[in-house]
Amino acid sequence: MKRGKVFVISGPSGVGKGTLCTELMKLYPDLAATTVSVTTRAPRPGETDGVHYYFRSDEEFDRMLAKDMFLETVDKFTHRYGTLFSEVERVLAAGKNVILEIEMIGGANVKKRIPDAVLIFILPPTLSALTDRIVGRGSESAEQIRIRQAQVETEFDQAKPYEYFVVNDELDLAVERVKAIIVAEGLKADACDVKKQYFGR
Repeated sequence: MKRGKVFVISGPSGVGKGTLCTELMKLYPDLAATTVSVTTRAPRPGETDGVHYYFRSDEEFDRMLAKDMFLETVDKFTHRYGTLFSEVERVLAAGKNVILEIEMIGGANVKKRIPDAVLIFILPPTLSALTDRIVGRGSESAEQIRIRQAQVETEFDQAKPYEYFVVNDELDLAVERVKAIIVAEGLKADACDVKKQYFGR
């Protein structure tokens, strides 16, 4: 069985990467699987523990960190986030691709531990459109929005390890672009392995 690949989806806050991943999984459930990350922030309205995130206290997060349970972690806006290595390995071993919706620093750390991971950066149509999306969510205070705006250029600077850049101007088109990347990456193979498959040598 061919082992799956890790696909990292990142981008500035408010770019719509969560919506994109949700739509991708809804339309193409056999394409890849997602994992649930751990966070120390409180749930937002409508979020469920174990579905959107594993919501854990700082003390619980520290215990998991000490046990080396995370593939990557990142501190952002006074909260911490982490991807469980065990969940990623379980999906990959079953031959399925994994989609990780994580921050850029986390993506770079995943690339260090899993060199064949594929990093995809989601871009807004314009910077003003990005601000409009953050304001439209209604979940951040004016101060939080100001902090996020100041972070945008830094987040772009952290995208250097990323191999693909997808503009989320229209959701349907962005989903198809990410799907095309995943399909194309799945077709990559070593010539010697292909020859052995067909000729047995």
